Amino acid sequence: MSLFKHHARIETNALLLTIGIVVTVSVGGLVEVAPLFSIESTIERVEGVRPYSPLEQAGRDIYLREGCYNCHSQMIRPFKDEAERYGHYSLAAESKYDHPFQWGSKRTGPDLARVGGKYASDWHVRHLIDPRSVVPGSVMPGYPHLMRPLDYSDIGVRLRVLRSVGVPYNDTQIDGAAHDLEEQALADPNAAPPPVMASYPKARLGRAVESPENGPVTEMDALVAYLQVLGTMVDFTQVDPALIRR
Repeated sequence: MSLFKHHARIETNALLLTIGIVVTVSVGGLVEVAPLFSIESTIERVEGVRPYSPLEQAGRDIYLREGCYNCHSQMIRPFKDEAERYGHYSLAAESKYDHPFQWGSKRTGPDLARVGGKYASDWHVRHLIDPRSVVPGSVMPGYPHLMRPLDYSDIGVRLRVLRSVGVPYNDTQIDGAAHDLEEQALADPNAAPPPVMASYPKARLGRAVESPENGPVTEMDALVAYLQVLGTMVDFTQVDPALIRR
C-alpha cells in the first residue's frame, strides 16, 4: 500500500520511475518466457500441414505483391466470437512453412485463415475482378489485371530459396516445379487425380477461369489456388485438443 501511497513521488522522479519500469517489464517478461522452457516446441503436433504446391506458392507471391495482407489477416484468435465466425483458432503449425507468415490484428476485410473451400472458385474470380458484384458495399478494389498470363519461369528457383530457410522441398519437387504447376492448373477435377496430388494432397485442381483450350495459366488461377487451400490442410474433426500441444 505504501507504494500506491507514494506513487506521485515515483512518477515525478525519473530514476525511481525508470527502476519501476525495469522491474515491471522484467517480471512480466519472465512470466511470459519462463513457461517456454518447459515445452519441447511451440509448434503444435498436427497432421496434414505440407509446403505449398508450386501453383499455390505462385499465388501466395501474388497475394503478397498485391498487398492483400494490408486488409486481411490469417489469424483466428482463440475467442468464441472469432471461432463462431471463422472456425477453429489458428495454430502455429499451419503457418510453419509461411515466409513471411500472415498473422496480424489489422482487418478491413474478413480473416482468410479458413477461406479454402468456403466459396466456389468462380466466386473468387468474380469477387477479385469486381468485388461489389458479389459483396455489395465492399471497399475492396478490383483486380482484373490478374487475368494476365502467369510468369512461372523461376518457380523452381523460388522453391529452392524456400528450402534454404527450412521448407522441406526435395530435389524432385524443385526440378519438376513448372511441370507440377501446369499439371495442377490444367488438370480435369473430374478425372483421376494426377501425380502432383501425391506430393501436394488437398490441392485444388483445374483452372479458376474459363479459357481457350491450352490457354496459358493465369495469375488468377494461381491466386485462387492459394486461397482455396487456406485452412484445409488440417482436419480438425480428427484432432484431439489434448494432443495439439506437446
